[in-house]
Amino acid sequence: MVYTRAERKKRSHRMSPESNETSFRLLKGFQDFLPEKMIPRGEMISRIRKVCETYGFMPQETPILEEASLLLGKYGEEEKLIYKFKDNGERDVAMRYDLTVPLARVVAMNSIS
Repeated sequence: MVYTRAERKKRSHRMSPESNETSFRLLKGFQDFLPEKMIPRGEMISRIRKVCETYGFMPQETPILEEASLLLGKYGEEEKLIYKFKDNGERDVAMRYDLTVPLARVVAMNSIS
């Protein structure tokens, strides 16, 4: 079930200092997909995939994380949508929000024309 912001606020609770209750909340902008939504969603994605394959498109996946230098400076104003951080190896990494730059990287790295 998808809740409005007001409903989510009512449903979430914070841990009071004198309580041992655990507080469960989703991060802003995220939602759980429970079975009643995942099943029809999966069926829809399957139909879309079949249509794309009919027209010669082939599937590909890229990691959600990329080197930050690859993504930064490529999106212009939308760069504020990129989540940047240092990983455990102290490398600057960023979370992509679309496939534009990662697709270009895949093409360049694999000599795809």
